[in-house]
Amino acid sequence: MPSSWNSLRDDFPILHQQVNGKPLVYLDNAATTQKPRVVIEALSHFYERDNANVHRGLHALSMRSTDHYENARSKLARFINAQAPEEIVFTRGTTESINLVAASWGSANLKAGDVILLTEMEHHSNIVPWQLIAQRTGAKLRYIPITGDDGLLDLSQIDRLLTPEVKLFAFTHVSNTLGTINPAAELCARARKAGALTLVDAAQSIGHMPVDVRALGCDFLAFSGHKMAGVAGIGVLYGRRELLDAMPPYQGGGGMINHVELFESSWKPSPERFEAGTPNFADAYALGVACDYLEGIGRARIKSHDGELAERAYRALGELPGIRLIGPPGERGGLVSFALRDVHAHDVVTFADQDGIALRGGHHCNQPLMKKLGLASTARASFYLYNTAEEIDVLVASLRRTIRFFGG
Repeated sequence: MPSSWNSLRDDFPILHQQVNGKPLVYLDNAATTQKPRVVIEALSHFYERDNANVHRGLHALSMRSTDHYENARSKLARFINAQAPEEIVFTRGTTESINLVAASWGSANLKAGDVILLTEMEHHSNIVPWQLIAQRTGAKLRYIPITGDDGLLDLSQIDRLLTPEVKLFAFTHVSNTLGTINPAAELCARARKAGALTLVDAAQSIGHMPVDVRALGCDFLAFSGHKMAGVAGIGVLYGRRELLDAMPPYQGGGGMINHVELFESSWKPSPERFEAGTPNFADAYALGVACDYLEGIGRARIKSHDGELAERAYRALGELPGIRLIGPPGERGGLVSFALRDVHAHDVVTFADQDGIALRGGHHCNQPLMKKLGLASTARASFYLYNTAEEIDVLVASLRRTIRFFGG
């Protein structure tokens, strides 16, 4: 266990550089987190020693590679407290995980008159797949509204919206723009009582706080490895085993079949039936190493650290002239989104980059939410376990410079 949060920065090689002559201040963690040395070295070691295709060979390298891959699946199951490794399907990330459920479960279970319930704060990855399957099946979309700039769900509307026609309720655990931490266990319980399945988008929570699928009571959960100190191109779909085994394949090919004839085939059970072709076995192994790293720090400690930084940033930014803060003023996930009066978010990000600060500016794949808030875009600072209070001071000073330049 590190003696201090600052000492964790030594685990991340990328942080020790300058950008535009200034020390890098990386505050774009909601888009992707940086990778600790142990993950980078594990991936390199795998390719140097164990690289071979999985599930297809009896030679030593293939067997070692297969062991790494399936051990990673078991680690991910423990990481989210799934009942069994078979409930873990490796995908390319949150987006593919949600598309898998929409295409597979949705095509088999939705029909005209059914309803898919979403919220107004959803990322496009948890909107567009449901639009596509709704168009194909005749199902309808319905949305729980937010209450305004405080970015909370209007829970008073749930009883009106969560009717027997709702077959699935899909919602984000932590909003990638608002920072809102939704009461996921309560929402899942209310959906279950109404007879609806639930899908939780955990992209912004999985690396920042404990996530326990059995405590949440969700039916599906989706997340990406690159937002939890893992590498890009690997993610996870968790699904209850009986649901996954009842779903048709998402893609066809090698690895997901029991038997193939010229005109028909039979499928393996989950998770193999959803992992057609050569899986991303090396990155899955690295994701397992990332799980070990985060567990060594403690996800409850990470949640406290990230939340304290976000609350500090919210207070400090709120003192700037002409700023509009988005999201709850109290407990929040590790990010703060804001808009400066008469300054486009892209200009904010460009000026910050001159000071070595990495921010994100735009609609953050939240166009319906932006429309609801009457905004075209926001700037976003997002924090992780290697960020410090001093970096928030650097951000505030940079924003003051931006405001002075634009005449604020």
